[in-house]
Amino acid sequence: MAMKKFDLEKNKALKLMQSTNQSGPERFGKGSAAASPTLDRRERRKLDQAQGLVPFACKLNADLVAQLKSRAESHPGGLNGLVTELIEAGLARDAS
Repeated sequence: MAMKKFDLEKNKALKLMQSTNQSGPERFGKGSAAASPTLDRRERRKLDQAQGLVPFACKLNADLVAQLKSRAESHPGGLNGLVTELIEAGLARDAS
């Protein structure tokens, strides 16, 4: 007795599901997360708060953001360090 097309496709799907479940922790980079010590959001937030850092969101022109990103690539503090430096310089200039 020949199997119906539906049954053949169902068996293929079951085999596929079993093979993906048995593929282990390396599938989709799950194993790499355990190898590298990354901080979750709560830990990162606690460290930032301990350093006195506060998240600050604002909307900027896309051209300005592109300029900031390009300058931040060569800045030792990255984007956060560059923005901090520029704001401090601007505030100091306005105060004098």
